[in-house]
Amino acid sequence: MRKPLLSLVAALALTACATTPMGPVEPPPPPPADAPVAIPANIIAAVENPLRPEVDVKRDADRLPAQVLAFAGVRTGAKVADLIPGGGYFTRLLSRAVGPRGHVYAYVPDELTKLAKREPAVNAIAADPAYKNVSVILNTLPSFNAPEKLDLVFTAQNYHDMHTPLMGPADLSVVNRKIFQSLKPGGVYLVLDHSAQPGSGLRDAAGLHRIDPETVKAEVTAAGFVFEGESRVLRDSADKRNVSVFDPSIRGKTDQFIYKFRKPAGAR
Repeated sequence: MRKPLLSLVAALALTACATTPMGPVEPPPPPPADAPVAIPANIIAAVENPLRPEVDVKRDADRLPAQVLAFAGVRTGAKVADLIPGGGYFTRLLSRAVGPRGHVYAYVPDELTKLAKREPAVNAIAADPAYKNVSVILNTLPSFNAPEKLDLVFTAQNYHDMHTPLMGPADLSVVNRKIFQSLKPGGVYLVLDHSAQPGSGLRDAAGLHRIDPETVKAEVTAAGFVFEGESRVLRDSADKRNVSVFDPSIRGKTDQFIYKFRKPAGAR
């Protein structure tokens, strides 16, 4: 079951500095998958930002952004790429969480803009003075890059899309390697997506918009990443994973996995 933010904040505030930092230092062993994650003050402030649109705030109970960003280890001053940001739900949160010394690169695949025939929705966020530390990068997926080395590449509910005709489909062996190269040694790649049934591989990527978590793990580690652990805060056993994530019976309540991968400290 998913636990709302406010029920955890009071219990976890005193341990706000306990999250795993991003950077070249080798991390300690990850906690058990179901262990609570401390919510740092910068992430609490991001979630409680009064400038967030009401439509975003209403989604928090289902998306649990504080727990997700805390698991990712988002810290003040971090350089982050929000890969396939959509309407910018996480872009706004990341912007406030990293603060003025940090930066968020909203990476929008050009494959999507050509289909949509309109400018990316996230452009409006980058133009808002309240989010001065957000820049939009419009480029193809196989060309993934950023103007500086990153602490975190974050993608939510989009990894499966990269395997569909919507994105080409993209060659994920190339994309994941580009992400690996864009990160600082010790940097994090956080993948959150709707889970498909075990052993289904890519079968349901286009039809149900789901992906087998083990397929993601195999593809990302093949690019050189080390699998560091999973957060289960968005897991939901009530989802049988046999219908589209847009089906009214399950929309907003899907079983979702959150995998954290790290670039080894000694890697270039």
